Amino acid sequence: MTRQIPHGAFETTAAGESLWLLPERAAYWPREQTLLIADAHLGKAAAFRREGVAVPAGTTDENLRKLSELIDAFTATRLVFLGDMLHNKVARDATARAFTRWRERHAALEVTLVRGNHDKRAGDPPREWDVECVDEPWLLDGLALCHMPQTVPDHYAIAGHVHPSVRLAGRGRELVRLPCFFFGSDYAILPAFGPFTGMAGIEPEQGDRVYVVAGSSVIAVAE
Repeated sequence: MTRQIPHGAFETTAAGESLWLLPERAAYWPREQTLLIADAHLGKAAAFRREGVAVPAGTTDENLRKLSELIDAFTATRLVFLGDMLHNKVARDATARAFTRWRERHAALEVTLVRGNHDKRAGDPPREWDVECVDEPWLLDGLALCHMPQTVPDHYAIAGHVHPSVRLAGRGRELVRLPCFFFGSDYAILPAFGPFTGMAGIEPEQGDRVYVVAGSSVIAVAE
């Protein structure tokens, strides 16, 4: 069955593969029924609160709810975390119950973690989470799934880590910084999926493709 690209998403290509860029700051690979997310940083807010930093509660539950909605909407059979699934060991312990319940709901889903720098600090998820852990680059057809942006011979890399954003100027000279999907000649960088992660500005060069997340839509600003 051919599925229509959802309203607000943007379709682009990488290594001949169609990718749907979603306003939820995730990408969907329709041929593989695979959802790609980067930098979820599950449990980051809980880890900060344990250190006495006053930050809002509920970010992990919100992340998992959003993941469930995306998985259900696309009937995804695989979810790939492009690194930094967990923030640290404290975050892993703080999110254990919530993630275990979430995993039981999606028991048939294949979940893979491409280890990132924060995952190495946190350690691999507990066995009951049923998450396959691999090192980067993880090669799937013409794509190389990574955490760190990098050049992978004979593959196009899809990565995270940077939390990319660009600054746009409005007609009234007002400036706004928005998260974005970045596609360069050798690799793409997805925006951070987690809401409590911050953003880093990037400077696109000629030929780069940039798609910003503007509310409920993904919009091309450079192609």
